[in-house]
Amino acid sequence: MKALSQFILLVVILLAATGQAQNLQFNRNREFKIVQFTDLHYKLHNPASQVVPECITEIVKAEKPDLIIVTGDFVYSRPADSTLTAVLNIIEAQNTPFIMLFGNHDSERGMTNGELQRIIATYKHNVITAPYDSITPDHVITVKDHSGSRDAALLYCFDTHANAQIKEVGGYAWLTGEQVQWYSSQSASFTRSNGGVPLPALAFMHIPLPEYAEAATTQDAILIGTRMEAVCCPKINTGMFAAMRISGDVMGIFSGHDHDNDYATMWHGILLAYGRFTGGNTEYNHLSSGARVIVLKEGQRSFETWIRLRGGQTQDHTVYPTSYIKDNWRLRK
Repeated sequence: MKALSQFILLVVILLAATGQAQNLQFNRNREFKIVQFTDLHYKLHNPASQVVPECITEIVKAEKPDLIIVTGDFVYSRPADSTLTAVLNIIEAQNTPFIMLFGNHDSERGMTNGELQRIIATYKHNVITAPYDSITPDHVITVKDHSGSRDAALLYCFDTHANAQIKEVGGYAWLTGEQVQWYSSQSASFTRSNGGVPLPALAFMHIPLPEYAEAATTQDAILIGTRMEAVCCPKINTGMFAAMRISGDVMGIFSGHDHDNDYATMWHGILLAYGRFTGGNTEYNHLSSGARVIVLKEGQRSFETWIRLRGGQTQDHTVYPTSYIKDNWRLRK
């Protein structure tokens, strides 16, 4: 009995150290499917929020993902703990591993992100169990190959905070230098462990990087999806995109925050994509609620992605990188 207790304690310590509660792996078809929900803006006892459980349940049933990622702004009423619990109960009921990333509004209803994370960590299907760290609050999640024997892909999960750290600058917060250093260190470590070859990786966050604004205004870029508002990104660029491009592992970055955007476009070889607004009429929106779906391919630097709408339709089905690269017209037959 004492030996069993010591084993359980060791498992708990190891999980706390990695921050990952359970193993994720590619299926027998060597695919790994993610559904990204974003900007639920859930309000307790508000009929407009009934869209959220209906949308999530319908899309999960249709797509059968291996992982759900919610990219922020899910707590939108007081008391915050009751609102968060209502949202988590919806997600937990899907019987699918999930990750909750904070947006700029989640800490505005009377509880800090650290306090909210302690509630999230108690749920069975939650993947990230580590306590919230305000200095480097990010996580890298490993996806094993179909046999479960080795790391085959990485999912970087970033906290983009809320408001600008310098009042005179204003606007939204930027990723800190510590976060950029953390990413570079994690990426380098996994690359070394993989014989010097970067593992295929995706990154998820709430507020888009400044490069989203550059890419969206490049007139000859292939942009697939809907763009109905300007990119609401930080005014200061701390170099996260540059670090990712140099490290060579991240293939695509997926954000939320801008409710009227769901497009994807390539920027220097990395896909910059939005999720699809998932909430109801508790906040501005001109796109019907839905989600983004991403399917990673084991052993390939490629993935499929599309938008799944509430009501059953899908749209904007693309493949990275081929759908975003212009062909050589001289070679056409």
